[in-house]
Amino acid sequence: MDKISAEARSRNMAKIDGKNTKPELHVRKMLHSLGYRYRLHVRGLPGRPDIVFPARRKVVFVHGCFWHRHEGCRYSYHPKSRPEFWGAKFARNVQRDSETAARLKEAGWAVLVVWECDIRERPAEVESRLTAFLGPPRQAAEPKGQLSGSN
Repeated sequence: MDKISAEARSRNMAKIDGKNTKPELHVRKMLHSLGYRYRLHVRGLPGRPDIVFPARRKVVFVHGCFWHRHEGCRYSYHPKSRPEFWGAKFARNVQRDSETAARLKEAGWAVLVVWECDIRERPAEVESRLTAFLGPPRQAAEPKGQLSGSN
C-alpha cells in the first residue's frame, strides 16, 4: 500500500523529467573528457536521442533500468501497487524503445543503449563500449593564428 494519496503520487511522478538525468550527465561528462563533442536531444530524430553525433551518424540513449526495463537488473523491479497500470506502461516503454531504434537504424543511424546500472557499477566498461562504438575522437582544429610547431 502506498503511503501517500494517488493524487500526490501522480503529481510526484509527473515531475520526473526524461532529460538531463544524473546517468545522462555522467555519460556526457565522460564523453567530453574523452574528447568527443555531440549534440543533445535532437528533435528531428525519432525518439529524440539523448546524445547525438551527427557527423558519425550515431546516437546514444542513456536508459534508466526501472523505466526502460533492463532485463535481469535489480533496479528493474515492479511496483506492488496498481500492477496492471505499471505492466502496461512498462510494456509500452519497451515497445517504443524498440520502434525508435528500428526507425533510427532504417534511417542509417547506429544506436547504442547505455544502462543506468552499468554507469553506476561498471563505468570503465561503459567508457570502453562508448569508444568502441564511436571510434577515436576527432582532433580539434588548431586555433587560428598559430602555426604548427611554433611557440
